[in-house]
Amino acid sequence: MLKSMKKFDYFNYIFLILFSCITLYPFIYVLAGSFNQGTDYMNGGVYLFPRVFSLDNYKMVFNDKRLYYGIQNTVARTVLGTAAGLLFTALVSYGMSRKDLILKKQIYWFNLFTLFFNGGLIPFFLVLKIYGLINSFWVYILPNLYSVFNMIIFANYFREIPEEIHESAVVDGANEFTIFFRIYLPLSKPVMATIALWIGVFHWNSFFDSMIFTTEPKLQTLQLFLVKLIKEASLGQGQANIRVPAHVLNTVSITTVRYAGIIVSSVPILLVYPFVQKYLVKGVMLGSVKG
Repeated sequence: MLKSMKKFDYFNYIFLILFSCITLYPFIYVLAGSFNQGTDYMNGGVYLFPRVFSLDNYKMVFNDKRLYYGIQNTVARTVLGTAAGLLFTALVSYGMSRKDLILKKQIYWFNLFTLFFNGGLIPFFLVLKIYGLINSFWVYILPNLYSVFNMIIFANYFREIPEEIHESAVVDGANEFTIFFRIYLPLSKPVMATIALWIGVFHWNSFFDSMIFTTEPKLQTLQLFLVKLIKEASLGQGQANIRVPAHVLNTVSITTVRYAGIIVSSVPILLVYPFVQKYLVKGVMLGSVKG
């Protein structure tokens, strides 16, 4: 049995190493291309390391003023959207976790219905227009305050907290807001980190709402900048936003500039993820034990 387990462990390690390499290679390929001279890259053969090292691709990206609009809007919506969405979803989840909530079953099924069905893009656009959210920064925040899926995870976690804690707080004279902020939230750090990670990654990667609901260049997100950069057929399309020396334009290619843009937009998430990754699996498991 022990020998069999060791064989399985060896096989498991080899499989995971190979899978990790396959998963990591596209990032390495893009990273190598982003640091390679563009004109040389077009000759092919750059797979793991830059053949002719150059920073000109990053000079192109960092000299594009659209990048700074994108960073500003994406960082702002990620920080504000994550904090507001986490708090709002947690408040609703706390209410849904209470047994004495009036019409709890009806509210739950109404929420569940919206998880699978929606009115479509055009009605949604018209609603946002009525409320004056089109071409507004708040179009990134207010429509994304609440997620039914995150509410279910949160509510299941809250149900695992012993009811005796809630009863003791009530006996001591605490109201529901005091119980929520001083007892339930401090006890919910794993699931809060998990939900915050999901919301934060959603906001950081989002470009569709910026593309559909805004037309002002100063409101575009970083990911929309990246999408435009990838779709540009030639460097000439973006030159109005770029101020770099002529020799830089002669050494880059649209492909390597795209790669540099991808790396720039990916680095912040790669830096933040290790600090919250340890809560990811724990939070999901703790929030999914009870129905």
